Amino acid sequence: MRIRIVDAFTDRPFYGNPAGVLLLGPDGFPDDRRLQQVAAELNLSETAFAHPLPPGGDADWALRWFTPATEVEMCGHATLATAHVLHTTGTASGTVRFTTLCGTLTSTAHPDGSLTLDFPTAPLTAEVAPEGLAAALGTEPVSVHDTGPHVGDLLVELADESTVRGLTPDLAALKAHSRRGVIATAAAADPGCGYDFVSRGFFPAVGIDEDPVTGSAHTALAPFWSARLGRDELTGLQASVRSGLVRTTLAGERTLLTGSAVTVLDGELLTAL
Repeated sequence: MRIRIVDAFTDRPFYGNPAGVLLLGPDGFPDDRRLQQVAAELNLSETAFAHPLPPGGDADWALRWFTPATEVEMCGHATLATAHVLHTTGTASGTVRFTTLCGTLTSTAHPDGSLTLDFPTAPLTAEVAPEGLAAALGTEPVSVHDTGPHVGDLLVELADESTVRGLTPDLAALKAHSRRGVIATAAAADPGCGYDFVSRGFFPAVGIDEDPVTGSAHTALAPFWSARLGRDELTGLQASVRSGLVRTTLAGERTLLTGSAVTVLDGELLTAL
């Protein structure tokens, strides 16, 4: 079985967020334990598994995502990676519909090779900063928001870009503050830098200390920063060591995430699923 590693939300190899992608046959998903073993073997933030659905339905492919430790309800970069594989291999064209744990998602290919994902917008609820959060992050939050059931993160606004970039959080302590992870964010320091806001994402609760580029987090970052900056179209930089850009368009209850991807490994899984 073919197995690919795709760097998502970047146009250069070894940047962005790597995801494993396995396109399965039409018979459906194998045993969950086997999927989890493959994801643990790859040890990437997420590995995506997809299989084609019969024509004429509400979706074209069924899609699931696994971290090295667990299945997750929503993942942006591994969806982008899967769509990239479908389009670059000629398996699909135009718009592709995926059925997932968070509902039906779509991807649309553009002539320049980039892809736009259509995801549900995360509902934001302002909260008082939980006791111990500032100590775990190593800095005082400016504001804190819950991101709803599908994303499951705590969105934490910090004072400025340099504070976000300089974070060295207590990852064990962060586990107590969200179901999935903590997104730290601030406005861009320089208006002419090519992005509007920065973020970093820490997900120790699901086996990921720091995620290089988190597409799903931008379904919360988009409404948060659009309300503050007065624009529906923005660009976010996730300032990890690998870094990556996510272009966002807020469209009410939906958020469009646009980015590029690069296949860096194309091999064979030598054990049966």
